[in-house]
Amino acid sequence: MNHFNKILFLLFFGFSACDFPVVKTQKEPLARVNDALLFKDTIDFSFINGSTESDSILFVQNIINDWATTQLLIDGAILNLNEQTQVDFEQLVQQYKSDLYTSSYVEALVSQNLDTLVSIQQLQEVYIANKQLFVLKDDLLKLRYININASISNLKEIKKRFKRFNSDDKIRLDSISIQFNSFYLKDSIWIKSEQVISKIKPLELGFNKVLLKKPNFIQLKDSLGLYLMQISEVLERGKPAPIEYVSPTLKQIVINNRKLKLIKKLKSDIVNDAIKNKNFEIYK
Repeated sequence: MNHFNKILFLLFFGFSACDFPVVKTQKEPLARVNDALLFKDTIDFSFINGSTESDSILFVQNIINDWATTQLLIDGAILNLNEQTQVDFEQLVQQYKSDLYTSSYVEALVSQNLDTLVSIQQLQEVYIANKQLFVLKDDLLKLRYININASISNLKEIKKRFKRFNSDDKIRLDSISIQFNSFYLKDSIWIKSEQVISKIKPLELGFNKVLLKKPNFIQLKDSLGLYLMQISEVLERGKPAPIEYVSPTLKQIVINNRKLKLIKKLKSDIVNDAIKNKNFEIYK
């Protein structure tokens, strides 16, 4: 007798003291509550693989007890809730089932037919039409920074390349970035000032935050090393958000609008096809 069947045997042996009625069925029942049966094939027993026999028996027993508790509560509710309440609940169940089926089917149709490519022109159109909605709630910066040990041997070269930052400098700095404690060189991307403060410890401690308010080159030093920062652009909160910063939101707006139109069209097509194929008709 294998491990799984032995567990079931022990469970059934434990139940044998109860006067269960004989149930003729091709499926193998594990437990009964009134007229409801819990069948073996409705339970995933894979979770007991590798468990000890005693643990496996306990796990299965807990599953059976949980099922029995739920079933007893349902039976008790049916006996004690008034008829109108039960009718209302049944309508809710049927509505949920209907919503679940239809929404799943519509989502599947949408995923097959929705165009998710959005052009720059479409983003600009949405941005211009809704510009008043895209106001910054945080200060934004474009900057690059490097944190290095102040005693590093090639500090002079790093400073020079960091400040000049032409194409050759970018390649060189990237190639020696293993020497840096931390760095961020994508200075064409807008980021929140709070993100900068969380990465650069002297700023996080409250020193020189005012330096983030204007484009400039900054050197800060603490026990962790030397921070080189070059701020190229600053946008303060309350200003219009740059289109590149809100482009993910703009794209989602475009796609959501397409989705709503597509859903409306799909529903209309389904009804029209049913009428055409004589699967739907309204009696007069």
